[in-house]
Amino acid sequence: MTRQKDSGQAREVVAAIRNAPHAQVVVIGGGINGIGTFRDLALQGVEVVLVERGDFASGASSASSHMIHGGIRYLENGEFRLVRESVHERNGLLKIAPHYVKPLRTTIPIFSTFSGIMAAPLRFLTHRQGKIVERGAFLIKLGLTMYDAFSRDGGTVPRHVFRGAAASKRELPRLNPDTKYTATYFDASVHEPERLALDVLMDGLASGPHARAANYLEAVGVADGGVRVRDTLSGDEFTITADVVVNASGPWTDLTNEALGGETRYMGGTKGSHIVLDNPELLEACAGRELFFENSDGRIVLIYPLRGRVMVGTTDLEADIRQPARCTEEEVDYFFDLVSHVFPDVAIDRSQIVFRFSGVRPLPRHDDTQPGFVSRDYRIVPTTPAGLNGATVLSLVGGKWTTFRAVAEHLAGDVLALLGRERRVSTNGLAIGGGRGYPTTDSARRDWIAANGAGVGRGRAEQLLARYGTRAKQVIAFLEEHGDRALTHTDELTSGELVFIAENELVVHVADVLLRRTSMAFDGRVDAAVIDEIARELGSILGWSDARVRDEVAAARAVMTEEHGVRLGLPAEASATASE
Repeated sequence: MTRQKDSGQAREVVAAIRNAPHAQVVVIGGGINGIGTFRDLALQGVEVVLVERGDFASGASSASSHMIHGGIRYLENGEFRLVRESVHERNGLLKIAPHYVKPLRTTIPIFSTFSGIMAAPLRFLTHRQGKIVERGAFLIKLGLTMYDAFSRDGGTVPRHVFRGAAASKRELPRLNPDTKYTATYFDASVHEPERLALDVLMDGLASGPHARAANYLEAVGVADGGVRVRDTLSGDEFTITADVVVNASGPWTDLTNEALGGETRYMGGTKGSHIVLDNPELLEACAGRELFFENSDGRIVLIYPLRGRVMVGTTDLEADIRQPARCTEEEVDYFFDLVSHVFPDVAIDRSQIVFRFSGVRPLPRHDDTQPGFVSRDYRIVPTTPAGLNGATVLSLVGGKWTTFRAVAEHLAGDVLALLGRERRVSTNGLAIGGGRGYPTTDSARRDWIAANGAGVGRGRAEQLLARYGTRAKQVIAFLEEHGDRALTHTDELTSGELVFIAENELVVHVADVLLRRTSMAFDGRVDAAVIDEIARELGSILGWSDARVRDEVAAARAVMTEEHGVRLGLPAEASATASE
């Protein structure tokens, strides 16, 4: 893939679409469901264009709880089809994306034995919370037994284990002394969801020139029988025509339909926020597993060790999709309260928060149904807006990370039916990106590193394998050919790797690198000096003007501080000046 140029010139990925502005299918929305649909259609040989108004996986897909799970609580809602599909997809992702999807040991602390027995049937039948009653051991045991029946799939994950108070305290010494039992089961985690989404996208692009995609290209209306799009960097607009339009814009689905000339009221997403803590004491208290439980207000919450940090979430609040989602101080207080409930003698404070994030779930309109009981299932709704010359719009309502492959398969199947084409490739069991040939045992990893890492050293090869999966082989070859050097203010990236990312992963802004091509921001490894250095390096690689570099620095600082609560401090040169 060739370099993109300064924003004053046409980006090549945008130019490729503008110069051939018809496709059989246009997918609007570059979250995981849109990207998954793009990949599926591309593998079928369909001419498909994907447009995303921001960066890929920068909306709802970037605000997940980093879990790939079957949804044990969906059983209480009677959503057995969704649970069956979810656990099938979870087990499948463990096999086809092992570089990013890992087994996750999960423990539920339980504070009563029979609580909730009378309330549970009412919740099941009416989907209303009613009076808040915590679930006791009997109900949780019943739910996990059912979950095991859905989850086994030939032993992909172990069965759940119940422990009494004494055994629970031996495993988790800092646990609330009022804990009567713990239940431990396995789901899965996705440590770098944005990179998994990028791998899915790259699979689609690699299928051939019939598959094209551009970020920062927004669908703004209809014109000349097609979808009018605007390059958000240059402001240039043009029209793309298609036989089918897939609206996969998540919680913004109704707003996209409005722009396409067809008003809908499908969506009713809720806001979910998380914080990331640098707290070694809390990290140790978790003992390598996620704590997952129901808080006293009925919300499901989690305490989740991740890459040397601890993520705490999530809320489930009504949201206005026209307003930006932000993690509030009230939500932080809520998170601190729930941590204190589980680990009462572990001290936490705001100075330990290294990152905050918040997003709106793409849930269906739910009227008076309480947020926690809104279905997490999905549906696909066809319409034919007048301004698209008879093209069908397929709107995805719902969808979640765990089931993205199945959702994409369903959407692609509907598209193929409209086009009168047959499926020629199944994505079920098809490895994703750097998951192909990924070494899943310690000995296999040692062998892979020995075979591929001589030119960069063992430690560096291990780091690259963790970030890219087996695509690390391409990165290592690139570094060996083009050279490399350490950066001054971060050891998370090198100059050569940044060149590889910029040239091959559709980077447009500095924030793309900090938030989505790496996990530097999530891990609390971004400060003002890092932003300045990355901006200068990218400017050199991508041909930015000095003014563009300054704008990128300002924009990245604003994103980090205003959206994610990062305390940046002074850039290196400002700090030196201040000390003189």
